[in-house]
Order: sequence, then C-alpha cells, then structure tokens
Amino acid sequence: AGDGVEALQLLADDPTGIDAIITDVVMPRMGGSELAEGVRAIFPNARILFTSGYTNDALSRNGIVEADVSFLQKPYAVDDLLDATRRLLDRA
Repeated sequence: AGDGVEALQLLADDPTGIDAIITDVVMPRMGGSELAEGVRAIFPNARILFTSGYTNDALSRNGIVEADVSFLQKPYAVDDLLDATRRLLDRA
C-alpha cells in the first residue's frame, strides 16, 4: 500500500485476514500508530512491526507506547528484517 489510508482500505476489502503488518512509524496521511489502531480494529490478533529511521524515541513521540511493541531501526539488512519478522510471527 502507498500509505496507511490505502492499507486500511485494502485490509477492509480482504475477508481472508492477515497475521502481521510491517509499517513505518512516520508516514504521510496516517502515521504508523493510527494504522496499527485501525488494523487491530479489523484484525485484533494482528501483529505489527514498526520501522523507523528515527531513534526509538520516535515511538513515544508518535503515540506508540506499548511495552511489547516490535521495532526495527532503519537502515536494516534484509536478514535483520527477516529475523524481526520471524520473531514477530513466533510471539504468542
């Protein structure tokens, strides 16, 4: 999806559901925190991996304060993304 608004529309139109999303913290039109809330409203068990080129401080500044948030700092290697995604999907 091009942004959070488009992502939510695609998810609302997809009856099969999702297990996880990967989203940036800061995006145009809708930030990652708002997207996460919208995703969880549709798919309560969806896991969310946030990424950002900003420091971990960007999470709290953008309304993401959950203790169990999965976060991957940019820039990252493909292997780092794969590892973070695997850990996210393996969480109970």
